[in-house]
Amino acid sequence: MDAKLEFIKFMVRSGVLTFGDFTAKSGRKTPYFVNTGKYRTGAQLAQLGEHYARCIVDNHLEGATLLFGPAYKGIPLSVACASALYLNHGVDMGYAFNRKEAKDHGEGGVIVGMQPQDGDHVIIIEDVITAGTSVRETVPLLKAAADVKIDALVISVDRMERGQGDLSAVQEVEQEFGIPTYALVTTREIIELLHNHPVDGKVVIDDAMRARMEDYLARYGVK
Repeated sequence: MDAKLEFIKFMVRSGVLTFGDFTAKSGRKTPYFVNTGKYRTGAQLAQLGEHYARCIVDNHLEGATLLFGPAYKGIPLSVACASALYLNHGVDMGYAFNRKEAKDHGEGGVIVGMQPQDGDHVIIIEDVITAGTSVRETVPLLKAAADVKIDALVISVDRMERGQGDLSAVQEVEQEFGIPTYALVTTREIIELLHNHPVDGKVVIDDAMRARMEDYLARYGVK
């Protein structure tokens, strides 16, 4: 099965990707919703980690030395991905994440796990970028810790919709920091691959839902 279709079906089965009537944080009425907080089991995390790991290997990013998961949702993602890289691909990469509040006792600091070192090549692992806030907080944090190079940002879904201006959050991050971004799937791919394609016998994107999603992208999507 195509890796992208496999991942899309995995999200649907996990209850992470749902279709209906939702209101996004932006206030926009959206016909679909992605909630990575729905990943709740060891089996789901193992599969999720492998999808991220495969994306890293397929895009020849395995030369990086550190996976960084911004708190909070990036934490399990970085752990699952690091584990899958080692178990399934023989790549032993360090991982780290940040605390929301600095600790002034014990080991202290805001970064937990492998501490960034000068010369490290970092991959930031995220779920879905809506406004790019966590990335804008993470890049200065990493740069302050050491002289690192951020090789890539890997996310699960690129919603492909505009922020405040004409660019998507992903495009804004790429433009602002010069960081290449790799999405496991995009909204466009979800529409194309899942249209009239049953998941466990049920079609979740029929002609009507496709029309709604196309209309949403026409109104809010990047050009």
